[in-house]
Amino acid sequence: MAQFFQIHPENPQPRLVRRAVEILLEGGVVVYPTDSSYALGCQLGEKSAMERIRRIRRVDDKHNFTLVCRDLSEITTYAKIDNQAFRLLKTLTPAPYTFIHEATKQVPRRLQHPKRKTIGIRVPDNEICRALLGELDQPILSTTLILPDDALPLTDPYEMREILDKHVDLVIDGGFCGMEPTTVVNMTLDPPAVERKGKGDVTLFEE
Repeated sequence: MAQFFQIHPENPQPRLVRRAVEILLEGGVVVYPTDSSYALGCQLGEKSAMERIRRIRRVDDKHNFTLVCRDLSEITTYAKIDNQAFRLLKTLTPAPYTFIHEATKQVPRRLQHPKRKTIGIRVPDNEICRALLGELDQPILSTTLILPDDALPLTDPYEMREILDKHVDLVIDGGFCGMEPTTVVNMTLDPPAVERKGKGDVTLFEE
């Protein structure tokens, strides 16, 4: 049975944040808010938790997960970023973008795109998310909370608890955070190209 925490969207309660991070560190699967929609997340090294997320989403081993990071310094541990890309990311984060980069050796092979050896990275602009990442001190392996037969992410934490009660370990109610996916930018191309238009502004990437 999933636990259910109501965490304040602007002033997250430290006690609840610490307990949520303990659940992640214990190998749990957590539903949490970002700046674009709710997401399913687990600890980076927890293969069994990642498989549970795959079963919830009903996706195969080719599904691309995203590393949700707290800041740019954390991103550079997991993604190969040159100076030009770093300057661009500095102007665009935190925000609802997912950036595709070549993965470093710190990223487990099972998380990389099988052919391109890339990884999706993002830094959300959400206080609950920031608090979780600060306490965890590592990225959260994440994917958008879209159920198999749905076109859009779930938005109501009470509905999430009802549907996912036996499938996740914690649902965080952080209020309404949106239902639009991130803008995905492929940074391995020159110039960088938008692969999916979402909540993030794409005008910087349009000629």
